[in-house]
Amino acid sequence: MQPSKFFTREQKARILDAIRTAESDTSGEIRVHAEKHCIGDPTDRAAYLFEKLGMHKTRMRNGVLIFFTYDDHKLAILGDAGINGVVPGDFWNNILNTMADKFRESDFTGGLEKGILMAGTLLKKHFPYKSDDVNELPDEISFEEKV
Repeated sequence: MQPSKFFTREQKARILDAIRTAESDTSGEIRVHAEKHCIGDPTDRAAYLFEKLGMHKTRMRNGVLIFFTYDDHKLAILGDAGINGVVPGDFWNNILNTMADKFRESDFTGGLEKGILMAGTLLKKHFPYKSDDVNELPDEISFEEKV
């Protein structure tokens, strides 16, 4: 199955709703990227995608990429320099663990929703929403079709 066909229309809508809800409380920008497989370390792949997707192009350098593969259940969350400069090193661990639990149950949509909302809550502490905030990155799920 191609990655773009992995989620139903309803599941995609739930994930996008979670992104919009999370971003309504923070100036942080959250994106999800899905692939079928990942050869090697998912954090390395996420770092490559972070650049490719332009996640570093936010004014406050507060973009977040949630990367996962659905066949081999790999997962990584990568925050930009603005986030990493103000949060502890284990900032993403609780979110990763929560999502991984859901992924082990093959509940990818539920895991993503929960992880996205948790990320928004944590980002709000360091990057609260301001009245002049604009949505700097697309609220979408991106997919790698080369499998």
